[in-house]
Amino acid sequence: MMKNLLYKELRLAIHPTMCIFLAMPLLMLAPNYPYYVVFMYTCLAIYFTFLIGREQNDIFYTAALPIKKTDVVKGRFATAILFELASVLISVPFAVISAKVNPNGGNAAGIEPNLAFYGLALIMLGGFNIIFIPEFYRTARKLFRPTLFSAIFIFAYIAAAETAAQYYPSPVSEFLDRAGIFPEHLPILAAGIIIYAVLTFLAYKISAKRFERVDL
Repeated sequence: MMKNLLYKELRLAIHPTMCIFLAMPLLMLAPNYPYYVVFMYTCLAIYFTFLIGREQNDIFYTAALPIKKTDVVKGRFATAILFELASVLISVPFAVISAKVNPNGGNAAGIEPNLAFYGLALIMLGGFNIIFIPEFYRTARKLFRPTLFSAIFIFAYIAAAETAAQYYPSPVSEFLDRAGIFPEHLPILAAGIIIYAVLTFLAYKISAKRFERVDL
């Protein structure tokens, strides 16, 4: 069932610009760049998927299939998670190359692309999931509130994370903003993975419950 739902999403619901957004991890090679923006583009790609699905009445087509309404939500979540994780994995080789080319760091625009960064980026993606997707499934049509709330969260999160990591000198910034791979950053990465998984699971449960109440 899930395989068929994912296949349907990839064939019919994915926005054509998805391939362009999957190339955004190339920005990890930029010497001075706020790398969180790479994953902000990931969130934007997911927004476009919901937008084109709404404009093409995809949700009504999917709901007309012999599946549960929760499966409709499950298919869309599978697509979002696949794209988010693909973006993260694609970015890793470029982050490694960036660290090799600039071993001393010196990213004047933001945090270095280290393990701590990836943990914090996953938390941002999880936060986007639990704000944007459940808010959309409140009506399964309106996108203004989900877009507004998630945009406010993303910009506030990036500002806070970058301030803590770079722009406010402290032991925290010295610990986070280091170029290279450091074992002491592994707990932050692990915490990011766990928080992402928990927030995304909760987002699914809330979305499925809300969509059950929507009268199509």
